[in-house]
Amino acid sequence: QVQLVESGGGLVQAGGSLRLSCAASGRAFNSNAMAWFRQAPGKEREFVAAINRGGAVTAYGDAVKGRFTISRDNAKNTVYMQMNSLKFENTAIYYCAADLYGSWSSVVSGSARGFDYWGQGTQVTVSS
Repeated sequence: QVQLVESGGGLVQAGGSLRLSCAASGRAFNSNAMAWFRQAPGKEREFVAAINRGGAVTAYGDAVKGRFTISRDNAKNTVYMQMNSLKFENTAIYYCAADLYGSWSSVVSGSARGFDYWGQGTQVTVSS
Protein backbone atom coordinates (compact mmCIF):
# COMPACT_ATOMS: atom_id res chain seq x y z
CA GLN A 1 0.00 0.00 0.00
CA VAL A 2 1.09 3.53 -0.79
CA GLN A 3 -0.54 6.68 0.55
CA LEU A 4 -0.03 9.94 -1.32
CA VAL A 5 -0.87 13.39 0.01
CA GLU A 6 -0.55 16.46 -2.20
CA SER A 7 -0.11 20.02 -0.98
CA GLY A 8 0.92 23.41 -2.27
CA GLY A 9 -2.00 24.29 -4.49
CA GLY A 10 -3.75 27.62 -4.30
CA LEU A 11 -4.70 30.78 -6.14
CA VAL A 12 -2.05 32.56 -8.18
CA GLN A 13 -2.04 35.24 -10.85
CA ALA A 14 -1.09 34.42 -14.40
CA GLY A 15 2.67 34.52 -14.78
CA GLY A 16 3.19 33.46 -11.19
CA SER A 17 4.65 30.29 -9.68
CA LEU A 18 3.62 27.50 -7.35
CA ARG A 19 5.42 24.48 -5.96
CA LEU A 20 3.41 21.34 -5.40
CA SER A 21 4.50 18.58 -3.05
CA CYS A 22 3.41 14.97 -2.78
CA ALA A 23 4.32 13.12 0.39
CA ALA A 24 4.33 9.34 0.15
CA SER A 25 4.10 6.70 2.84
CA GLY A 26 3.91 2.94 2.80
CA ARG A 27 5.95 0.91 0.34
CA ALA A 28 9.55 2.01 -0.19
CA PHE A 29 9.26 5.31 -2.02
CA ASN A 30 12.31 4.83 -4.18
CA SER A 31 10.71 1.72 -5.72
CA ASN A 32 8.09 3.81 -7.46
CA ALA A 33 8.10 5.92 -10.55
CA MET A 34 6.02 9.01 -9.82
CA ALA A 35 3.96 11.34 -11.93
CA TRP A 36 1.70 14.37 -11.85
CA PHE A 37 -1.57 14.53 -13.71
CA ARG A 38 -4.18 17.26 -13.81
CA GLN A 39 -7.87 17.44 -14.53
CA ALA A 40 -9.79 20.56 -15.41
CA PRO A 41 -13.60 20.72 -15.19
CA GLY A 42 -15.21 18.87 -18.05
CA LYS A 43 -11.91 17.51 -19.34
CA GLU A 44 -10.09 14.21 -19.13
CA ARG A 45 -7.19 13.64 -16.78
CA GLU A 46 -4.02 14.87 -18.47
CA PHE A 47 -0.41 13.74 -18.02
CA VAL A 48 1.81 16.56 -16.79
CA ALA A 49 5.18 15.11 -15.77
CA ALA A 50 6.90 11.95 -14.55
CA ILE A 51 10.12 11.02 -12.82
CA ASN A 52 11.84 7.66 -12.57
CA ARG A 53 12.69 5.83 -9.36
CA GLY A 54 16.13 7.33 -8.94
CA GLY A 55 15.17 10.81 -10.06
CA ALA A 56 17.62 11.03 -12.94
CA VAL A 57 15.09 10.72 -15.75
CA THR A 58 12.07 12.95 -16.28
CA ALA A 59 9.40 13.46 -18.89
CA TYR A 60 6.87 16.23 -19.51
CA GLY A 61 3.66 16.80 -21.36
CA ASP A 62 4.02 19.16 -24.31
CA ALA A 63 1.87 21.82 -22.67
CA VAL A 64 4.24 22.30 -19.73
CA LYS A 65 7.71 21.73 -21.18
CA GLY A 66 10.07 24.51 -20.23
CA ARG A 67 7.78 25.84 -17.48
CA PHE A 68 7.28 22.95 -15.04
CA THR A 69 9.98 20.91 -13.32
CA ILE A 70 9.43 17.61 -11.52
CA SER A 71 11.88 16.43 -8.88
CA ARG A 72 12.00 14.03 -5.97
CA ASP A 73 13.75 13.63 -2.64
CA ASN A 74 13.83 9.94 -1.80
CA ALA A 75 15.18 10.66 1.68
CA LYS A 76 12.01 12.66 2.39
CA ASN A 77 9.65 10.37 0.44
CA THR A 78 8.44 13.40 -1.48
CA VAL A 79 8.01 14.38 -5.10
CA TYR A 80 7.73 18.00 -6.15
CA MET A 81 6.59 20.00 -9.11
CA GLN A 82 7.78 23.53 -9.59
CA MET A 83 5.35 25.40 -11.84
CA ASN A 84 6.49 28.69 -13.37
CA SER A 85 4.89 31.11 -15.81
CA LEU A 86 1.46 29.77 -14.93
CA LYS A 87 -1.37 30.36 -17.36
CA PHE A 88 -5.11 30.57 -16.87
CA GLU A 89 -5.52 27.27 -18.72
CA ASN A 90 -3.35 25.53 -16.11
CA THR A 91 -6.24 25.78 -13.68
CA ALA A 92 -7.08 22.24 -12.59
CA ILE A 93 -6.91 19.73 -9.80
CA TYR A 94 -3.39 18.31 -9.75
CA TYR A 95 -2.92 14.69 -8.76
CA CYS A 96 0.14 12.77 -7.71
CA ALA A 97 0.37 9.15 -8.83
CA ALA A 98 2.66 6.20 -8.15
CA ASP A 99 3.53 3.41 -10.55
CA LEU A 100 4.86 0.32 -8.81
CA TYR A 101 5.20 -2.22 -11.59
CA GLY A 102 5.07 -0.57 -15.02
CA SER A 103 7.88 0.11 -17.43
CA TRP A 104 9.15 3.65 -18.01
CA SER A 105 7.51 3.68 -21.44
CA SER A 106 4.21 2.90 -19.76
CA VAL A 107 4.74 5.64 -17.18
CA VAL A 108 5.31 8.31 -19.85
CA SER A 109 2.70 7.05 -22.28
CA GLY A 110 0.27 9.67 -21.02
CA SER A 111 -2.26 7.12 -19.83
CA ALA A 112 -3.48 7.28 -16.25
CA ARG A 113 -4.54 3.62 -16.28
CA GLY A 114 -1.17 2.12 -15.42
CA PHE A 115 -0.77 3.96 -12.14
CA ASP A 116 -1.44 2.04 -8.98
CA TYR A 117 -2.02 4.73 -6.36
CA TRP A 118 -3.36 8.27 -6.43
CA GLY A 119 -3.51 11.18 -4.06
CA GLN A 120 -6.67 13.16 -3.36
CA GLY A 121 -5.53 16.08 -5.49
CA THR A 122 -4.74 19.73 -4.85
CA GLN A 123 -6.53 22.61 -6.55
CA VAL A 124 -4.52 25.09 -8.59
CA THR A 125 -6.37 28.17 -9.75
CA VAL A 126 -4.69 30.71 -12.03
CA SER A 127 -6.40 34.05 -12.38
CA SER A 128 -6.10 35.92 -15.64
